[in-house]
Amino acid sequence: MFEIAPSLLSADFTRLGEEISAVRDGGATVLHVDVMDGRFVPNITIGLPVVRSIRKITDLVIDTHLMIEEPGRYAVEFAKAGANMVSVHVEADPHIHRTIESVRAAGARAGVAINPATPLSVLDEILNYADFVLVMSVNPGFGGQSFIGPVLNKVSRLDQMIKDRGLSTKIEIDGGIDLSNISEIVAGGAQIVVAGSAVFGGGDPANAVRSLLEKGTEWV
Repeated sequence: MFEIAPSLLSADFTRLGEEISAVRDGGATVLHVDVMDGRFVPNITIGLPVVRSIRKITDLVIDTHLMIEEPGRYAVEFAKAGANMVSVHVEADPHIHRTIESVRAAGARAGVAINPATPLSVLDEILNYADFVLVMSVNPGFGGQSFIGPVLNKVSRLDQMIKDRGLSTKIEIDGGIDLSNISEIVAGGAQIVVAGSAVFGGGDPANAVRSLLEKGTEWV
């Protein structure tokens, strides 16, 4: 079974409460929140106050993806603000084990995020400590990008890596996912599928989530 995590980066922020209610009605169980600092990635997006506000209006799982420099300084603060999942980029954190452990101690699930060109070998020493791995299937920093095809093989190899170690680590994937590729992505081992434009771009987020959930099960 897999979950759809609508990316709020693509939502209408003037109607954020309505957008969240709509994706929940469609069957979404996770809300993906992209946090960008204008340094690790070009854009600047939302921060702690918005996460606190979202927490007040929904009991859905809040998944914060920290695309920021020095994530160890802020990761725990996002858990305290109400995030249930916090992922940090291995490329940005030289002390990622410490960050992962501190997030878990704060009561949230801790994840390691990796960019499309980052090899799986960087996970060798940290995989056993992570609750999930977020595999980027676009270069982070912008919504609406096209899926980078070779990442699909990366997901399959990561899935085998997790199985070989006997771990329960989940695989999350983010970037360029829509009805044309979700079935193949889920078949490759992804369990949490982030979708932004595919959910919010057509004007009917609830139906978009339903369609993605239905299409993603076709491989079974």
